[in-house]
Amino acid sequence: MHWIAYVGLFAAGLVAGTLNVVAGGGSFLTLPLLIFFGLPPSVANGTNRVGILFQNLGAVAGFHRHGVLDWRGAVSAAVPATVGAAFGTWVALVVEDDSFKKVLAFLMVTISLWTLIDPLKAMTARSGQSLAERGRMGKGGNGHRLLLLLGFFAVGGYGGFVQAGAGFFILAVTTLAGSDLVRGNAVKVTIVLIFTVLSLAIFAANGKVEWLPGLALAAGTLLGGQIGVRLTVLKGHRWVKMVVTVAVIAFAIKLWLG
Repeated sequence: MHWIAYVGLFAAGLVAGTLNVVAGGGSFLTLPLLIFFGLPPSVANGTNRVGILFQNLGAVAGFHRHGVLDWRGAVSAAVPATVGAAFGTWVALVVEDDSFKKVLAFLMVTISLWTLIDPLKAMTARSGQSLAERGRMGKGGNGHRLLLLLGFFAVGGYGGFVQAGAGFFILAVTTLAGSDLVRGNAVKVTIVLIFTVLSLAIFAANGKVEWLPGLALAAGTLLGGQIGVRLTVLKGHRWVKMVVTVAVIAFAIKLWLG
């Protein structure tokens, strides 16, 4: 790659890292860019995980420092998500590159439409209630816990396969579990960090990671992730909600214009 490409990856990582921590969808910027710079889609998919790993390392440390990270809940949620991610990564490795590009384009459209419908709206109205409180009110119990278990497994599978947009889905499940968007974001980055370690290792073992472009991307995502943590904690739930909405609209416009 030309040095300008590395600068471009750093800049894209900065934007994507901030967006990923605040809401999600940053990989919709970095994945196509890696492909544009000449990496095969499967290699771009693996290389993108380098940036995701460093971004979430910094973000987890930042949320922990601000005292908004529920470690027990995050690690518990990460277990089924990591199992799902192992399966999703295997699927990503067996899918042909042309098929992956088509799937990526389809997912970009589908997720943009899904988020525009705003499925979090009804759930955030109840986000002040904890999972335990819902159980006492007859709205939780074993069925609710099973739903959350399956939800985290599903978002892990999706993240292992493509990662792009996984943040939106994880926030939906954490909201269902009773978290507001600030604490939900803290849990989200912890889940993604844990399953990305496994996913990146599998991609690397299969020769699907280009480390220099990945590290250029990681430098940007690491810094962007810290910016995202600060914005999330300082601005709070309503501000994050607004950013999610703006991000979704921006993705939809980008898709519309091609």
